[in-house]
Amino acid sequence: MKKGILLLEDGSCYNGETFGYHGESFGEVVFNTSITGYQEILTDPSYNGQIVLMTYPQIGNYGINSIDIESRKPFVRGFIVRELSKTVSNWRAENDLPNYLSKNKIIGIEIKDTREITKKIRKSGVQRGMISSLTDNPETLWKRVNEYPSISEIDLVAEVSCEKPYVWNEDSDNRIETQSDKRFSVVAMDFGIKFNMLRKLYDLNCNIKVVPSNTSAEEILSMNPDGILLSNGPGDPVTVRYASENVKKLIGEKPIFGICLGHQILSLALGGKTYKLKFGHRGANQPVKDLATGKVEITSQNHGFAVDPDSLPKDVEVTHINLNDNTVEGIKHKDISAFSVQYHPEASPGPQDSSYLFNKFVSEMEKFNC
Repeated sequence: MKKGILLLEDGSCYNGETFGYHGESFGEVVFNTSITGYQEILTDPSYNGQIVLMTYPQIGNYGINSIDIESRKPFVRGFIVRELSKTVSNWRAENDLPNYLSKNKIIGIEIKDTREITKKIRKSGVQRGMISSLTDNPETLWKRVNEYPSISEIDLVAEVSCEKPYVWNEDSDNRIETQSDKRFSVVAMDFGIKFNMLRKLYDLNCNIKVVPSNTSAEEILSMNPDGILLSNGPGDPVTVRYASENVKKLIGEKPIFGICLGHQILSLALGGKTYKLKFGHRGANQPVKDLATGKVEITSQNHGFAVDPDSLPKDVEVTHINLNDNTVEGIKHKDISAFSVQYHPEASPGPQDSSYLFNKFVSEMEKFNC
């Protein structure tokens, strides 16, 4: 471990010891309250462009394995922990956290007072920041932090989406089938998709073709799917306006299910607007209320933007709300088979309260084809 610093755009500087990759990294500094699942967080493409602070005090104790990854590689720009576990103890572990980060050129930093940084973000909102193991002199770095573009100025989706279409063929037990004859066919638009979404649908008798984020509506419809999945992803949904324009052409043609960024993109396509949250929702214990049933679900979430309920047209209704701040957590069109949620029903890791939504999507496809 080497001495290093975390510098925020307001001039705040925190000294610590770096691990993983040796160098510098810029990004938006956010916090996640999850107790477990750091490997899935690292490999969630929705964190592209962000430096993630874990509020749970000790990270790295169960190491890294090749099964629990959620995408082709880690996409976080940096990783902040209070204490890096020096010991790895888990029968599934194949590597440790520092080596994994080093291999993927990601800088981690151990800072003793992560609580102070979390409180600052909660009070002032997310900030741009940087981690450096090259210098401990903040004066030379502060200007560079403030010159770094915000995530609303970058198309982060283009950096994480697949380059060409591919077929998914893995189930939730990580069994791979070379050929599969399923009942339904789904096209998944990859804005930064997590693998467990695909596993959930595969287990529910779906063949899945994953396509790049900029695939046209015409090309998707030419594949004649039974349904269309709009995946999660990073950044501001307004920066991927091309996605909402394509989705607008798909509405009513096939059943649509949106998750996280996919929820925001569907809302924009339906005529709604989005806005940036002060510090977002990132963790595995967010309470969400289903307005139709009154049931409360504990959910896994990772997003910094939300849908403005007052902007939605009359034929779109809010179906779920966040009980912490009453923000929109789900919508559906009243007349067309199109619905979405802001949270992660695949929850890997996290609560399984919302996994029924994949069954709902399958039911929508079934009804649409009757």
